[in-house]
Amino acid sequence: MSGAVYDIAIIGGGINGAGIARDATGRGLKVLIAEQNDLGSGTSSASTKLIHGGLRYLEHYEFKLVRHALEERERLWAIAPHIIWPLRFVLPHRKGLRPAWLLRLGLFLYDHLGGRKRLPATKTLLLKRDPVGAPLRDVSSIGFEYSDCWVQDNRLVVLNVRDAADHGADVRVRTRCVSARREGDLWRVTLEDVETGARSEVRAKALVNAAGPWVGNVISGVAGLNSADRARLVQGSHIVVKKLYDHDRCYIFQNPDGRIFFAIPYEEDFTLIGTTDRDYTAAPEAVKASPEEIDYLTKAASSYFKTRLTPDDVVWSYSGVRALYDNGAANAQETTRDYVLQLDSSAGSAPILSVFGGKITTYRCLAEDAMEKLATVFPAWGRDKGWTAKRPLPGGGFPVGTAGALAEAIRREHPYLSEREARRLVRHYGLDARAILGKARNRADLGRDFGGFVTGAEVAHLMAREYARTAADVVWRRTKSGLRMTQAEIEALDRYMAERRAADGATRAAG
Repeated sequence: MSGAVYDIAIIGGGINGAGIARDATGRGLKVLIAEQNDLGSGTSSASTKLIHGGLRYLEHYEFKLVRHALEERERLWAIAPHIIWPLRFVLPHRKGLRPAWLLRLGLFLYDHLGGRKRLPATKTLLLKRDPVGAPLRDVSSIGFEYSDCWVQDNRLVVLNVRDAADHGADVRVRTRCVSARREGDLWRVTLEDVETGARSEVRAKALVNAAGPWVGNVISGVAGLNSADRARLVQGSHIVVKKLYDHDRCYIFQNPDGRIFFAIPYEEDFTLIGTTDRDYTAAPEAVKASPEEIDYLTKAASSYFKTRLTPDDVVWSYSGVRALYDNGAANAQETTRDYVLQLDSSAGSAPILSVFGGKITTYRCLAEDAMEKLATVFPAWGRDKGWTAKRPLPGGGFPVGTAGALAEAIRREHPYLSEREARRLVRHYGLDARAILGKARNRADLGRDFGGFVTGAEVAHLMAREYARTAADVVWRRTKSGLRMTQAEIEALDRYMAERRAADGATRAAG
């Protein structure tokens, strides 16, 4: 076993583990983060991809959660203006459901709870006159338009981990934590490489359980602890269909069952629709959108849009499992979305902090609160609070609102790129787009064309700097290029990446 002792060992490379790793390393701590699969490959890649306060949570009186999230919107936009950008949401009133005055009151609160500065305020729309009403069936004559933000969710995870690594974090992907046991004031942690089966051991002063849907397994199975705290697993599924309308607004719709769902412009050629909300009892790794959920979403969308959808119109679907804190709510919809941090440091033993729930919007606050919890055991760890709200994430060091200008500048530097290609690179990589393009003078200089706008230069960057190891990491998580690629193209990319990994491994062995 290595003689090195980490301050914190983090189990789980989703958004919460990534955020804690970034915050802790920036405070000067020695951190290890282990993820059993790809970074952000679970719940963090299966979100609705919104940085938002959660308008519907006002109905459940979760004012603190909504305010917390609203305060974070513009902070996150400022540190990641390449992967986060503002959107306008249209909420049509529907007869027989929530009254118009109640919707307007909720949106008034939404505008004023969270320190909105740059985002425009709510306005009332006459849907029979406004172009945003054109794609809709005759369900309403009035609607409301308000602001929230969009995020490239997996990229948010990866960029937090990259920044943590730049601060010295030891990042281990495809690495499962199989055992963690207290030995005096330290944790002895056994790790297993899921690809080779090789095992190693490390020691850490504190353990952070940010395993998402596996949080309970880590508490009882990996760490061998008894705890009354438990997660309620809730499934949320989304579907992607061909573009239903041409404008750039999103829709938030009410359903007669009391739920809401979104329809959002997606990757320029598609519309994203979701989400569902139901209890889940199977293995988290087996989750997928069920036929019932797909039918529910297509029928719900068809009740609003003039275009009638069926399951045959779905070009892609995805599903995730939220590990919410079980507060005894009667149904999944009413279970709190706020995060709960449970610290076990009984009798002066090495602490373990378990993370339940949380929204992608509040991940940075969650990380700060996690560090405050650990600072009750290690007071020196409470220093430098708040730094993550100020330092841009990798590639995001340019002013808010200038992503379009950056794309235009990159296109002038590389005139062989189309406007769409330049915009796509900036919305994924920001300033790092220049590093990917390098000194290329033409398209051929970018290497092999894999389809879906993916080139050899981009793949090389993703493998070298962003921990991508398979085609799925590239085309379904770091990018969504799989929507435009054939299965044969994806398989060819997978073979190429496997060959590169093998060659790199041989080079390291020889060196």
